[in-house]
Amino acid sequence: MVTSLLPEGDGAPVNHDAETEVLNREIDTETENPGVKVAEIVRELEGKEATELSAIYERVDGVLDHLFSTPPSQTARMRIEFTYETYRITVEQNGSVTLVK
Repeated sequence: MVTSLLPEGDGAPVNHDAETEVLNREIDTETENPGVKVAEIVRELEGKEATELSAIYERVDGVLDHLFSTPPSQTARMRIEFTYETYRITVEQNGSVTLVK
């Protein structure tokens, strides 16, 4: 398996390998609606209109809001994993987002 690090879109690094596409992004932990931010990342990656995507709230039911609005201590290292569209998404309490396609 060959892995390379390529800049893409907003200049954030993107990891690619021959079988799986792994993309790394960051979202602001102070944002009011982190679920929408994750959906925007997917929309951008897929080149779709927002109306073409399923509602992300149905997937995470506001859990991302709680991860950032009342976060556990930093030593807890909380993360949420879920599937949305064709991606397996992991959001960490520090704002790191990993999307695996």
